[in-house]
Amino acid sequence: MVDRPPRLGKVVPVTEIESTNKTPPRPLPSPESATATERPAPMARLVGVDLARALAVFGMFAVHVGPTPTPGGGVGDWFLELASGRASALFATLAGFSLMLIAGRFEPKTGPAGRQARARIVIRAVILLVLGSALAMTNFGGAGILNFYAVYFLLALPLLRLRAKTLAIIAVTLAVVTPQVAYVTRALLTESVVHSIDSWDPIARLCGVGVLDLLLLGLYPAITWMTFVVTGMTLGRLDLSSGAVRRRLAVVGPAMIAFGYGVSWLALRLTGGAQKIMAGMPAMQDPGAMKDPGMASGSFDSPVGGGLGGPDAWGLLAAEPHSGSTFDLIGSLGIAITVLLCLTVALDRLPGLRRLAKPVIAVGTMSLTLYVGHILVILALPGEAATPPQSASAALLLCFVVGATVFAAVLARFFRRGPLEYLLNAATKPAKYIR
Repeated sequence: MVDRPPRLGKVVPVTEIESTNKTPPRPLPSPESATATERPAPMARLVGVDLARALAVFGMFAVHVGPTPTPGGGVGDWFLELASGRASALFATLAGFSLMLIAGRFEPKTGPAGRQARARIVIRAVILLVLGSALAMTNFGGAGILNFYAVYFLLALPLLRLRAKTLAIIAVTLAVVTPQVAYVTRALLTESVVHSIDSWDPIARLCGVGVLDLLLLGLYPAITWMTFVVTGMTLGRLDLSSGAVRRRLAVVGPAMIAFGYGVSWLALRLTGGAQKIMAGMPAMQDPGAMKDPGMASGSFDSPVGGGLGGPDAWGLLAAEPHSGSTFDLIGSLGIAITVLLCLTVALDRLPGLRRLAKPVIAVGTMSLTLYVGHILVILALPGEAATPPQSASAALLLCFVVGATVFAAVLARFFRRGPLEYLLNAATKPAKYIR
């Protein structure tokens, strides 16, 4: 029997990698008693999440197959630069939001329902770790994010029952503290210590991206990237249809962008740090790009054994993509919050936009399939096609975007989710037997 998709505006859409297939429960008479159930959410709110996720997918395409942005270039270069690092940050933020769809949207699930939700998250984490490690064994290397997702999910388990205010406080604390902790830890590590740890790590021996990379040294280290996940969990606990919440986020998002990038720009120029960073790293690229997948941490800090002080320390003031600084985290989160808010409001106020954006929204509902698929296509490209020259990569990027949109739109007419989303959802079915 064909699993036909719901019509937009009727049923809450399935959401990305961590989506569930549960019908929104009916509200209870008293909100105080709604511990294991949730209030029904307006359609535009969750469709906005899917649309934001689709933009993150396209941003990852731009990073992996798009041309290198030219400083001071045109609008296209500005969009490419914006996607660099921020697309993956938006992905991680939306992953945190999706965890709340599993664990309880407004009220955390408790009792058997809560244990089943945690089991589903653990199963997803294990599958994503296996899938991400498999991709890491290819030429794509450590540029994939799926195995990092697995660690984020496991670290988020103790936070699933916390309220929005508590989660927000934790996110702020992580943004302020973890970049400095990560810098000091990396600086104190030596190559011999890293080699010793990796030699005992079966994951590192298997695919080259081990626990130490997932937690500290990789492209998306959990020590700093949990800031995005916890912020997404905070947003998942908020009522985004509330005018008061929207007004607050409309202030908070742009303020974070201004603070993260503005204060960093000012501090580096007043202190001379910008010149010291450029002198220490004369050829910087986006570390998330397929063009240079071998870069270890994507940070201004030395991955290991850099020592305290020196040019690397100035990276703590930088807000460049993947710098891992407090300013980078705050600025990237401001962009993620602003994107999600703008799309949510636009889809809520403009029903016609929802119809026009339906093919793109479909991309967001099967992002795991399209993310893995675009990596496989990159690996299948002949010769140097995976790292195309400046003149050809813009056309290649357009092919990826159009191809993904058409594929998702056609598939969504017959199925509720993509192939990998279906398999991931099926794998979590045994969790319902937990009592």
